[in-house]
Amino acid sequence: MSKIIVTAAITGSIHVPSMSPYLPITPDEIAEDAIKAYEAGASVVHIHARDPHTGQPSSNLDYFREILQKIKERSDLVVCTTTGGGLGMTKEQRISVVPTFKPELASFNMGSFNFALYPVADKIENYKHDWEKPYYQFTEDFVFTNTFKTMKFFLETMNETQTRPELEIYDVAMVNNAAQMIREGYLKRPIYLQFVLGILGGLPATVGNLLMLYNTAKELIGDFSWSVCAAGKDQMKLCAAALALGGNVRVGLEDSLYAEKGILAKSSADQVEKVVNIAKELSYDIASPDEARKMLGLKGLEHVSY
Repeated sequence: MSKIIVTAAITGSIHVPSMSPYLPITPDEIAEDAIKAYEAGASVVHIHARDPHTGQPSSNLDYFREILQKIKERSDLVVCTTTGGGLGMTKEQRISVVPTFKPELASFNMGSFNFALYPVADKIENYKHDWEKPYYQFTEDFVFTNTFKTMKFFLETMNETQTRPELEIYDVAMVNNAAQMIREGYLKRPIYLQFVLGILGGLPATVGNLLMLYNTAKELIGDFSWSVCAAGKDQMKLCAAALALGGNVRVGLEDSLYAEKGILAKSSADQVEKVVNIAKELSYDIASPDEARKMLGLKGLEHVSY
């Protein structure tokens, strides 16, 4: 590829407000962070919603509507809505954004695994909100459930709305799951994979694991577009490796709260600027939103419902 798609994951459902004063919480803050990322070079933004009073991850469609409309008013960004939601949400809550808003792109988790954040619970000395510490502690006994029945339900919904699934791959078995969904006809080409590394319960964030995922996908799936994101301190290292391999990249405050070692990022744009600079040093151009639409086979902003 001569052009690279940069995605910014704006707020996510992993970090809690006590960890950074810069984590976007309200619809205004999330939309503003998305626009800053766009101005820095992102063509796609990955969107979660939060309760604007407590910062807790939320499936409230009114919050999503406000975020999506504010982004659309100020940009032509491709929006990738979450269907992962927040830890412990039901599958109905997680998928509700797709039939309601018919986004161009939505995350789609390709299997079940232990999504563990509990080691973080004792590392934060002063919590701002009562929900935060129990939220982390409960993940010691939490399985992020994405059964084949659930995956088919999600894919049927996405196919009805012409929403392209972005396949979130946390471990190598999930590549095999994707291949099975293609064989059964639920997953339509073109295929877009997001390799997600560094979550406890999934694959560690190493270049070797990235290569294993890529090579397995080539063997089982054939043609696909792909991107990579990595949690925490490994964010930029894995993005640099992906760029060297010709892949797309995802950064943002969902994945890491830091701009560099020991320095908190003030916005997702801080990280977008860094990865854009790395890409340009490797002689890549940065795709615009419309170029990203063409590369990923998306339906176009005129076909969304927000």
